[in-house]
Amino acid sequence: MSLEAKIMDQMKEAMKAKDTVALEALRAIKAAIILAKTEAGASDGLSEADEIKLLQRLVKMRKDSAEIYTNQGRADLAEPELAQIAVIEKFLPAQLSEAEIEAIISKIIAETGANGIAAMGKVMGLASAQIGGQAEGKVISGIVKKLLV
Repeated sequence: MSLEAKIMDQMKEAMKAKDTVALEALRAIKAAIILAKTEAGASDGLSEADEIKLLQRLVKMRKDSAEIYTNQGRADLAEPELAQIAVIEKFLPAQLSEAEIEAIISKIIAETGANGIAAMGKVMGLASAQIGGQAEGKVISGIVKKLLV
């Protein structure tokens, strides 16, 4: 079942349950999918990797917004953003723990013989390709820096 079909099913359930927060998050996902499909140069459908990137972008936007609201003392605005993150994350693959990410990156560093911060770009490229949507880029970057220094 495609992501779009899953979203539509979840939207129907959210409408029946009158869950406005989930419905808002699901509508945002649907809108992002439609935009991605209709933008210039887009193919017929989205690949699974594109869908994951799209969902991660939506989660990141909401995390940034929630952080800003929290810093400004607006918990009333931060809470819906955090609730929407929980809804969107249901459609993402399970996230790896930092220990698992560290093990994967250590293996990549050993295989490539990378040492020093100058090799960070090479290691990041391989790690991002291998880990895919199972961790945020910021977390991967932090672990790569820690292991290369």
